[in-house]
Amino acid sequence: MFEPAPIPEYNVGIADVSVVMSKTGKELMQGIIDGETPAPSMAKTMTHWIVRIGDGEVEFRGEPSAAVMNPGGIVHGGWAMTLLDSALGCAVHTTLEKGEMFVSLDTSVRFVRAITPQTGQVRCIGRVQTRGRRIATADGLIEDQKGRILATATTSCFIQPIGA
Repeated sequence: MFEPAPIPEYNVGIADVSVVMSKTGKELMQGIIDGETPAPSMAKTMTHWIVRIGDGEVEFRGEPSAAVMNPGGIVHGGWAMTLLDSALGCAVHTTLEKGEMFVSLDTSVRFVRAITPQTGQVRCIGRVQTRGRRIATADGLIEDQKGRILATATTSCFIQPIGA
């Protein structure tokens, strides 16, 4: 269970590559929280944001709204998938050394409960399970304010030097 967090003012844009290369992944993630590094513009579009980072772990929040509903009257699964993909990827990102980047190899999502605008703010936790030299795996979940699991996901990511 958790208390809702206020939606932050978004500093969105494209980070300078030289800045990205000079920081660890964890430093970049903290820079987004602190507003020093721009968040991806889709974070504002999808109304989700990073609340907390750790070593191999991140916590996102998301605000589902009528703007992301499907024809069936529930929040589109793509919204939940994007939130999970962001949290799992950012968890992996916290493990990157200076000059490293990653790309997702695969992501698997399972929907457990419907999300609607009435669900209110949700929390998404991503955690790294394994981190090798080239491959990392992570898992995560979305939960509502009552602690009910709404969706789960796993991912694997390929790690490489920037520019390789």
